[in-house]
Amino acid sequence: MARRIAIANQKGGVGKTTTSVNLAAALGAARFRTLLVDLDPQGNATMGSGVDKDALDASALEWLTEDAPFSEVACRAAGLFQLVPANGDLTAAEVALLSTEDRSTRLRSRLDEADSAFDFVIIDCPPSLNVLTLNALMASHGVLIPMQCEYYPLEGLTALLLTIRGVRQRGNPKLAIEGILRTMYDPRNRLSRDVSRQLLKHFSNQVFRTVIPRNVRLAEAPSHGLPVIQYDAACTGARAYLALAAELQKRVAAHRAQTPNGGPPHTEAANGH
Repeated sequence: MARRIAIANQKGGVGKTTTSVNLAAALGAARFRTLLVDLDPQGNATMGSGVDKDALDASALEWLTEDAPFSEVACRAAGLFQLVPANGDLTAAEVALLSTEDRSTRLRSRLDEADSAFDFVIIDCPPSLNVLTLNALMASHGVLIPMQCEYYPLEGLTALLLTIRGVRQRGNPKLAIEGILRTMYDPRNRLSRDVSRQLLKHFSNQVFRTVIPRNVRLAEAPSHGLPVIQYDAACTGARAYLALAAELQKRVAAHRAQTPNGGPPHTEAANGH
């Protein structure tokens, strides 16, 4: 069974989509069978994976609301991973799902049909709490939280943790915090260093050791429709995401060793307390 990981933060501009695309690519490069689900109607993860969001025959909309087969929707991206693409049409899914009985679990059931073919499923969530984000959280084993080391993203983290707690109560009781990822980190910036220290103080081993730096090549890669490891494998951004993939794999292996049935450990650490 694939490890399903939602990349989520209700605060925009924290590196959520950058992390989704580049983590999927890094896992694929490490020969893990990886699926990236673009659940954001902006379709940025789709474009950043080299797929034209305006030329799709089928997308996440048809997969979620019209029962289109996975084989007709998914496409190979960057030669490294499978992608369920999205574009602005996905906004219609928000309306369509609200009138269904399984409005918050549709993604879970669709992934149940497909994820035996994968080791990891990465889900790029919208930068808001809506029915699509709820579907991602209800379908996932863990949440990876990209966190820019500035004041406002720190405030948004509190809101996200409350959301995760609510999802546990609503039907996904073992939803774990996969880890908090410090992004756009500049060690020369005092605020970055201060926020990083606060995260480590309050969340301890839930914070990934890997830090994603501010990096020009990392920022440029999406405009070329390439993950950074294909755009410039030697840059610091590429090396950071390869390191993140390795660290994540070790965490998942440790989780599975603790829980042989494959589920995430339901501990105080996993709950974010």
